[in-house]
Amino acid sequence: MSEATIESVSHEHRVFPPTEEFSKRALIGTREEYEALYRRSIEDPEGFWAEQAQALHWFTPPQKTVEWKAPFSKWFVGGTTNLAYNCLDRHLDGPHRNKAAIIWEGEPGDIRVLTYFQLWREVCRFANALTDLGIEAGDRVGIYMGMVPEAAIAMLACARIGAVHSVVFGGFASDAVRDRMIDAEAKAVITQDGTYRRGSVVPLKEQVDKAVDQCPNVEHVVVLRRTGNEITMKEGRDHDWAALMETASPKHEAPALDAEHPLFILYTSGSTGKPKGVMHTTGGYMVGTYLTSKYVFDLQEDDTYWCTADVGWITGHSYIVYGPLANAATAVMYEGAPNSPDPGRFWSIVERHGVTIFYTAPTAVRAFVKWGDDWITKHDLSSLRLLGTVGEPINPEVWVWYRETVGGGRCPIVDTYWQTETGSIVMTPLPGAVPAKPGSCSVPFFGISAKVLREDGSEAAPNEGGLLVIDKPWPSMLRTVWGDDERFREQYFSRFDGIYFTGDGARRDEDGFFWVVGRIDDVVNVSGHRLGTAEIESSLVAHDDVAEAAVVGIPDELTGQALVAFVTLKGDREPSPELNQALMDHVAGDIGKFARPKRIRFADAVPKTRSGKIMRRLLRDLAAGKQAHGDMTTLEDISVLATLQEHQEE
Repeated sequence: MSEATIESVSHEHRVFPPTEEFSKRALIGTREEYEALYRRSIEDPEGFWAEQAQALHWFTPPQKTVEWKAPFSKWFVGGTTNLAYNCLDRHLDGPHRNKAAIIWEGEPGDIRVLTYFQLWREVCRFANALTDLGIEAGDRVGIYMGMVPEAAIAMLACARIGAVHSVVFGGFASDAVRDRMIDAEAKAVITQDGTYRRGSVVPLKEQVDKAVDQCPNVEHVVVLRRTGNEITMKEGRDHDWAALMETASPKHEAPALDAEHPLFILYTSGSTGKPKGVMHTTGGYMVGTYLTSKYVFDLQEDDTYWCTADVGWITGHSYIVYGPLANAATAVMYEGAPNSPDPGRFWSIVERHGVTIFYTAPTAVRAFVKWGDDWITKHDLSSLRLLGTVGEPINPEVWVWYRETVGGGRCPIVDTYWQTETGSIVMTPLPGAVPAKPGSCSVPFFGISAKVLREDGSEAAPNEGGLLVIDKPWPSMLRTVWGDDERFREQYFSRFDGIYFTGDGARRDEDGFFWVVGRIDDVVNVSGHRLGTAEIESSLVAHDDVAEAAVVGIPDELTGQALVAFVTLKGDREPSPELNQALMDHVAGDIGKFARPKRIRFADAVPKTRSGKIMRRLLRDLAAGKQAHGDMTTLEDISVLATLQEHQEE
């Protein structure tokens, strides 16, 4: 085995084909249909994507499908369109005019429903309000809000007038807001007084005030009143949302924007701590999110679709706002925490609103496992017909639990792989056509030429671990890092010239299914075995007592690196020396003695980002007996880290 090969140790062989009933109704109902469309999308990408783009509205039809001068791409060249028009105006002349676009539920229990007509009118009003403040096409606008319909309205209004929005997750502190607004040179920030989270008010305006004081370009702050907490309004700079809307016209003609007009900047944390502004443009992103929403979630006219992400993340952009609305779907939005007032909150929402499609993160699913089945079984979830996961690989045992306990054994699961940078889903089973394997993100979506390469650039053999790349451009791919083309090239296209490197390790099995084994940064080398941590974590989670596990490597004189596992137990299970030994033996028996953790640390929780990804970088410090250090702005709950440090072992 070469030094650069990642050894895959998974022994998962279960296969779950779609049911005949689901396939019969699905938009793509057979493997043959998927294969034919996929083949065409790879052999004739220009023809395929030109055809798909015709489903949407163009003021000027594109003259050319793609221009590719690696690493830079332009899609639907010469075409003009408007994403807000495609999400709203396009639906007003037919039966969707009075269809629910957004069903919103606040954490305290308040409910609002906005039809496509009502949402269009609100977006037109806010587009006019922004224009009245002097916001023009190309200006950058920060959005720092909770999960309220107005967050979607603000995004759509920016897209409508051609302003470039940069949404900052409402849980970030003022420093993160400041850094992003300075980098984007934002002219305005849209926020609210506060938002509800676990029964408390998170004071958003207060954070904005601290941030904006250090942002010389910000001229305007628009404030939505949501919680009624006390705020300071600065005369001349701060504007009340309701007052602006009251005087704004409800009619606004959407301008024709170039297909490559910048749509948004979304910041991801870099290893240096300086945030990377991933930039997406209008036409390609629109087509990518429209098509993936349609086929991955098999969107039907009568679906009620719920993606539990926050609009501050790419998942919220693509699969709460733009993708579903471009398809005239009904999307659910929820403001608060999944365990407020109790761990049954998500299931009461599913039951109350008749949710048919439920899309969430593996982190959330593992929390559901930990909280126990009783919170689920007390609710009627019979409306569900499709489940999805997003954000990181899902452990096979958790996948099976999700299917059986939440989905009643009848719902297919789409395990979707994609990134902020890819803009839309790039690998997934299509639920009516492609069988699912627990833990595998399955097969590439249309137009995605994915490969697993060795370090020297040659293609890895079936079941040989390597580096996951996409070697052809696709419409929704990022165009650059905002203001830093060199960082864009270096970060994503320098490992293999002209080929997009995802940063992930993966293998492709004998059936052509992809298995992501984790970030290359998380690969550990134990006694000559290069292992992705995701598979060892899955082995631990397969034990009956374990809800979640995070595995990291630490230096070891004997084996090069040794494995330390941080383990969270289910419900009322208690740590013990016997359980510690049982888990070590379990991994040794499941994978091999070389994969047995050197140490297991039991923890009530592990440090995660606000989007649910485990921060293994911090765990590596703790496992090595050091103080955790580095950028922590994305940490969801600092007390989790504090508790682990407090109980640092000798």
